[in-house]
Amino acid sequence: EDKSQQAFQKKFQEIVSTAKEMGFDALIVHVRPFGDALYQSSYYPWSHTLTGIQGQDPGYDPLADMVELAHQAGLEIHAWINPLRIRTGNTPSELAPTNPYEIWKIDNDPSNDQWTVDLGEDGIYYNPSYAEVRKLIIDGVREIVEKYDVDGIHMDDYFYPTQEASFDQAAYQEYQNQIGEGNIPLTLEQWRVQNINALVSGIYGAVKSIDQSVVFGIAPQGNMENCKNMYADIQTWGSTNGYVDYLCPQMYFTFDNPYQPYGDVAKAWRDMVTLPTVRLYAGLAVYKAGSNEYDNGLWGKADDILKREMEYAQSNGFDGAFLYSYDYLRTEQTSKEMENIEDLLA
Repeated sequence: EDKSQQAFQKKFQEIVSTAKEMGFDALIVHVRPFGDALYQSSYYPWSHTLTGIQGQDPGYDPLADMVELAHQAGLEIHAWINPLRIRTGNTPSELAPTNPYEIWKIDNDPSNDQWTVDLGEDGIYYNPSYAEVRKLIIDGVREIVEKYDVDGIHMDDYFYPTQEASFDQAAYQEYQNQIGEGNIPLTLEQWRVQNINALVSGIYGAVKSIDQSVVFGIAPQGNMENCKNMYADIQTWGSTNGYVDYLCPQMYFTFDNPYQPYGDVAKAWRDMVTLPTVRLYAGLAVYKAGSNEYDNGLWGKADDILKREMEYAQSNGFDGAFLYSYDYLRTEQTSKEMENIEDLLA
């Protein structure tokens, strides 16, 4: 074992111990933040978050270590992937030559030139319109479930990064051309929704084909309008077999938020998720707790907001809560809020 692995294990052991102390039962760990991997992958380069350089082998397998340490402590561990993001702003500053984006750019195959989209300052994304791209993402998930004893696969709230028609113009045109005479094509919006649904159901199917006990869930934006703008079909996922095992809307709002009051948002989600096999969790914003920075200072007005949100979710038919993020569990800013939560979990 080299020093970097020891340092990684020590840091993760701290995370595990803190989670246990506080009464949590699962960890959601980011293993594919930027079309990369915190594990040995056949599809994606090593993540720059490990060594500073994308594609550089850290000399150990972080996901294997995380699974082992979490399970030793009796915690579940879920592998969190960001499906479409390759880069945002200047992160990572350089992509590895083995990154599919770089490979497709220089191979002499024009058919894959549209598989990624460069949005300038807004970053680079996989284009989910193409079956080949969806297959790459699904195969990447398949690899995790086959190789690691994870308890779940988790996806966050980033789907289409823009509503601009130019994002996937060529693919949509291609689709319209293939429709054939007399058939009415889907609108751009319907078609994009269908692409994301194909990705989501494809991941679900892949996970279940390998191990029925591994769960697949999504943490969409709490604001339902935002989900719609990203073509995330939360309604279908929450009411139809074959998409998800759970939804965890990011309800990062206070009860007195003038636009998205927590109580109303929670109720809307509870009403929408109608399939009994789909669990519903409240995604809560630990990072906002005790701070005056967010939502015009609403979070600084009380020190039991998260506790009341957890209680509210519990008494309104939610199956539990996810807290984001670990970095804020033990800080001066959140200490009062977290004490109250620990009392609740004790």
